Amino acid sequence: MVPGASATALAMRVGDPDLQERVRERLTLVEEQLADAVASDAPFVTEAARHLLDAGGKRFRPLLTVLAAEFGDPAADGVVPAALVVELTHLATLYHDDVMDEALLRRGAPSANARFDNSVAILVGDWLFAQASDIVAGLGPEAVRIQARTFSRLVQGQISETMGPGDDDPLEHYLSVVADKTGSLIAAAARLGSLVAGVGPGHQDVLTEYGEHIGAAFQLSDDVLDVASDFTESGKTPGTDLREGVPTLPVLLARRSTEPGDARLHVLLATDLTDDGLHAEALALLRAHPALGQARRHVLERAERARALLPGLPRGSPRDALDALCDVVVTRTS
Repeated sequence: MVPGASATALAMRVGDPDLQERVRERLTLVEEQLADAVASDAPFVTEAARHLLDAGGKRFRPLLTVLAAEFGDPAADGVVPAALVVELTHLATLYHDDVMDEALLRRGAPSANARFDNSVAILVGDWLFAQASDIVAGLGPEAVRIQARTFSRLVQGQISETMGPGDDDPLEHYLSVVADKTGSLIAAAARLGSLVAGVGPGHQDVLTEYGEHIGAAFQLSDDVLDVASDFTESGKTPGTDLREGVPTLPVLLARRSTEPGDARLHVLLATDLTDDGLHAEALALLRAHPALGQARRHVLERAERARALLPGLPRGSPRDALDALCDVVVTRTS
């Protein structure tokens, strides 16, 4: 599957061929222009910046930008640039995240810090932020303000994650990190898409809030997939976050259990799970634990909160697409 094809597929749930074609065309343009946006006069910078781009991705943020623009003028000149801004920003955060997490893999390929080194990964992330900033400057002061405030939340979320929950409830702390690190940028995708398409302020607000909730649901569904999926279905190695000690939603919910029968799982979740045997045992116990069902209900609840906003938008295929997107996020297998 070519990069962005999965995003197009998400929109294909709606039986409007005209909408399908518009979405496909714009996501194709986004993909082509992403390649141009990460090209530098310095060949090594281009190589490093293309590293994660070539590894693929869902292009969920550009998809939401394009769909939000459908409530105004979907052919407006700023729609594709707005989609580029959010995807370049997302790409930049991945370079920085992998350094912070000391990750070895990203999208099934060696992470940039593993392929190059931490300094290169940080600098390439900075360069990608600069590329996004250059593009957003052409969209006007309000778009620049949206980008700046989103960047502030992204950094705030990373700082909060780095510092840990402290005396706060670990689950509530984690959900606030998800809101800042994922929800904020997906909300910005909807905001920018609707802004440049000339959507009215009230509908912009609805689309932004929708993006916030569907963004959180999208990240939390990743947490479920890390535990529940198998490689052939998702294309991802099961339990990657678990092995790396990342406290995802199912893990945090399992840790809340006071059932005596969960003692072994609690021990494993507090253990270095780089050992294959211990990792397999922990993954099996977590898959059988009620926490996994609880995590799925969290995803459903967030998706339904997004869906509940849709009556505030005009009826039609674009609204139907956003409604279908709620179902896709809940049921996705990759």
